[in-house]
Amino acid sequence: MTQEKLPFWREILESVVLAVILTVVIRLWLFEPFYIPTPSMEPTLYPHDRILVNKLSYRLHPPERGDVVVFQFPLDPRRDFIKRVIAFEGETVEIRQGYVYINGRRLEEPYIAEAAVADFGPVKVPEDHLFVMGDNRNNSEDSRVWGPLHEKFLIGKAFLIYWPPHRVGLIK
Repeated sequence: MTQEKLPFWREILESVVLAVILTVVIRLWLFEPFYIPTPSMEPTLYPHDRILVNKLSYRLHPPERGDVVVFQFPLDPRRDFIKRVIAFEGETVEIRQGYVYINGRRLEEPYIAEAAVADFGPVKVPEDHLFVMGDNRNNSEDSRVWGPLHEKFLIGKAFLIYWPPHRVGLIK
């Protein structure tokens, strides 16, 4: 019994359909590319960087302090923002003399270029919320402005810069 060869156009069509299905599945549930439009995350991410976000990670485990996360902006869920996780529910956040304190202990932040100019807080993070801030503290609209982020708005963890070529690498 011999297998009948499919016409060339049908082989191409099946390959294209399979590629589209795989792309949709990967983008909806696993990884999604994002574009960085503002300097709020400098020096970690710069305007025009393109990154990949792992959308599955927070379905398997909760965010960790220091994670760079992408989320729907709470005041306009059609917009996506990217910030760093600073504090969790039940913790108290305060900024004094440029340093962030969590429950009275200074947070070590090797990823920021300059300290925050203005003092802030103290603010206790409510249940099911995160406190997020941009790495560019003096040029970032974050939880200091619009409040703690409800976890339902999380999209995923940013993990890779893939463009421009000279900046390709993992996000620390």
